[in-house]
Amino acid sequence: MLEPLLIVELAALGLGTGFLAGLLGIGGGMLMVPFVTLILSHRGVGADLAVKMAIATSMATIVFTSLSSVRAHHRRGAVRWDLVRNLAPGIVLGALGAGAGVFRVLSGRWLALLFAVFVAFSATQMLRSAKRPAPAQPRGLPTAAGQWGAGGLIGFVSGLVGAGGGFISVPIMTWWGVAMHQAVATSAALGFPIALANVLGYLWSGAGVPGRPAATVGYVFVPALAVIASASVLMAPVGVRVAHALPVATLKRVFAVLLYGLAVTMAYKAWHG
Repeated sequence: MLEPLLIVELAALGLGTGFLAGLLGIGGGMLMVPFVTLILSHRGVGADLAVKMAIATSMATIVFTSLSSVRAHHRRGAVRWDLVRNLAPGIVLGALGAGAGVFRVLSGRWLALLFAVFVAFSATQMLRSAKRPAPAQPRGLPTAAGQWGAGGLIGFVSGLVGAGGGFISVPIMTWWGVAMHQAVATSAALGFPIALANVLGYLWSGAGVPGRPAATVGYVFVPALAVIASASVLMAPVGVRVAHALPVATLKRVFAVLLYGLAVTMAYKAWHG
């Protein structure tokens, strides 16, 4: 399946998602999942399996993208490691529950529909955040138990839709009063435990599933992982530099429009199979 055209398609996708990971603190899953689903479907993979493989492969690339992105943010002193320590345990538990349990039970059609709803919601939140500043009266950080619970929600939802969690964790942290650039940087750091725990779940739940292409481990399509991860790691630091140099409100609006289009695409895929 790894012909030259496929390599070009996956590399272009990796460059775009890597840039967004650094720019907006997201893992790129909302961009990767629809396109990888279409790429696999056009090459003969069944619709149900294509969705699950796209989500799992997308999450696997976030393992590498998050490391590249957080390294660049850490150099600028923007990562709140205290929040990472408190959120990570809940994230791991929530991610394992999604990747190893619910993910295997739900059909690809339901996962595609859930993804579409989540992306549309995220696009709306992005437009709202681009139009108004952070709340004048932040709520303040919750207790450690509250942060564990928030982490569990982030990890669980991320595992079902193949996203790095930035569209949940960034709004939550800014609601707590964390500065936007710190929320984005901390979200990038959280992408690693989110991705790693979910990928372990996907590898277990996808073992022995029939109809998978060659070079697939669990639900992860390894050739796509290699190409997308290599390209995204190169571009993540570029996105970080842009995030720290330019206001991103306009970029958020443009990306939100793209997300609405992707949400419609995945909803169509869920409806028609």
